[in-house]
Amino acid sequence: MKRRTALATIAAMTALVVAAWVATPRAQTASERIGQVTFATSCGAAVQKPFERGVALLHSFWYIEAAKAFTAVTQADPDCAIAYWGLAMSQWTQIWAPPQPAALKRGWDAVEKAKAASAKTPRERDFIAAAEAFFKDADKVDHRTRAQAYGRAMEQMYASYPQDREVAIFYALALQATADPHDKTYANQRKSAEIAEKVLAAEPNHPGAAHYIIHAYDYPPVARQGLAAASRYAQFAPSVPHALHMPSHTYVLLGMWTETIQSNVAAAAAEKDRGNPDDRMHALDYLVYGYLQQAQDGEAKKIVDEARGIMTDLAARNYNSGRATAVFAMAAIEARWTMERGRWAEAAAIEPRPTRFPQTDAMIHFAR
Repeated sequence: MKRRTALATIAAMTALVVAAWVATPRAQTASERIGQVTFATSCGAAVQKPFERGVALLHSFWYIEAAKAFTAVTQADPDCAIAYWGLAMSQWTQIWAPPQPAALKRGWDAVEKAKAASAKTPRERDFIAAAEAFFKDADKVDHRTRAQAYGRAMEQMYASYPQDREVAIFYALALQATADPHDKTYANQRKSAEIAEKVLAAEPNHPGAAHYIIHAYDYPPVARQGLAAASRYAQFAPSVPHALHMPSHTYVLLGMWTETIQSNVAAAAAEKDRGNPDDRMHALDYLVYGYLQQAQDGEAKKIVDEARGIMTDLAARNYNSGRATAVFAMAAIEARWTMERGRWAEAAAIEPRPTRFPQTDAMIHFAR
């Protein structure tokens, strides 16, 4: 009987410890280098730094970890309305593909919780209202219309809070998310970069500022303008796998092959260690291309084989993130490996692997 009582006590204590661990939000530690963000809230002092950590992760598109961070804040302070906003925003990969239905539902649920928590400041209510503009009626209104509604809400916030750098940087990202893909003047992107550059000048280690500048100039005619931000981002946020990769978006457009290789060797290792297979494959795609440009065919072949192995493993596990990233990267790698070396017979022999992403399938058919 005593043994049963002891076991029950241990089990209860273990459950309490686990619950406390899940509910305890974590501030950025000295060893975790993800950049620095200052985002005023009306929430309890104990969750302020953990909330800012979540925002920093969000700015680096580390959405899964950001969602964990914001969830921990809401568990520690259920009345922290703006934390539910953060949780909602972690469901929207703004300049990637539109969210899947499950992510849209999670985002809307978080918005409703944010509204129910009754934000204490107009600024927080405005952030929540902007998120609501995107997630509301996602089953009835198309993605671009909702994204534009969010963009208009952020534009109004930018006008209402002209000195608020977090408002500014989220507006900068919204400009890119709503840019006309056919506009070769890059009007939205240039405006976004102008805003982000002002934020980076004031906050040199701001992850969103550096990150969004790189994306804003991620086009051949303007790529050189993103070089300074690209050179800084990985230096102050090396704990973030995406921050290690992102500078190579600039390097590859400028023909900086050594830097492209170095960036993606680090990024691929970081993604394997603490990231996800999709982004690891994305880094490997850039790495293959970098090696091929330097005629390092042997090194490129190692990465081709590594990528094939990853995809075989993912298929065996029925892995499906809902993103095109991994299959797109594999198609690009197969096409690059043959075409960059002028191996036309090999290109013609590439076996098509049908996906639900036509842009991915098209690459293989083009190579063949």
